[in-house]
Amino acid sequence: MSGPSLDKTGLAVEVYDRLANALMSGALTPGTRLKIRDLADEMGVSVTPVRDAVLRLVNNGGLQFQSPRDIRVPLLERSRYLEIRAIRLELEGLAAERAAQHASTEDILFLESLLHDNETALAAGDHLQGLRMNQKFHFALPEIGGMQILRALLENLWLQMGPLISSGYRQGGRVMIEHHYSVVEAIRTANGPAARAAIREDILAGGEVLLLRGALAASTTGYRNDPRARKGSIADSPAR
Repeated sequence: MSGPSLDKTGLAVEVYDRLANALMSGALTPGTRLKIRDLADEMGVSVTPVRDAVLRLVNNGGLQFQSPRDIRVPLLERSRYLEIRAIRLELEGLAAERAAQHASTEDILFLESLLHDNETALAAGDHLQGLRMNQKFHFALPEIGGMQILRALLENLWLQMGPLISSGYRQGGRVMIEHHYSVVEAIRTANGPAARAAIREDILAGGEVLLLRGALAASTTGYRNDPRARKGSIADSPAR
């Protein structure tokens, strides 16, 4: 009797992880409209685990529920973005500093491989792959530093930030990656304060692009009928 229950629970977690990853990696952009039935069909599951995952993401701030037929990726208001950025500066700064203290040779090689893959994606004009590598780089820092609680906190922030980063990433160009090299160099030399400073510079520099070019909400509604809005799909977003 416990088998089916566990299977359903595991399926709900899998669906949540796929949707959460699509948000954090920027596969779902601000204003995107989602339908539970369409998502269920795309993932080959019933509507129940999708509905549960969507409601959990609404509670975590990643999605906005207007009605069962109108679930959207919200557009952040400027004030909310600035609050999230201020928190990221502290948390990701700490993660980078701890990574510099604990990184192994293999960890540094992994970060370098992410940079290489990000450069390849930029050169090929592969916007989505560049976003994936960017997210992986930022999340690797607390993992290298052994800070799983901090990583979980960042995951909640990136549920809200990922779509916004996606909306401005292409226009940001090299600004969105250049400070990553300083982060890796600081980690290579075990210089914690320099690693903290470098990731903060990365967040601030990228943040200026997002403030100028990103899809921020124009009112207090949390989202708008943006012409860039599209029907949602997670086909291009890998499961975590």
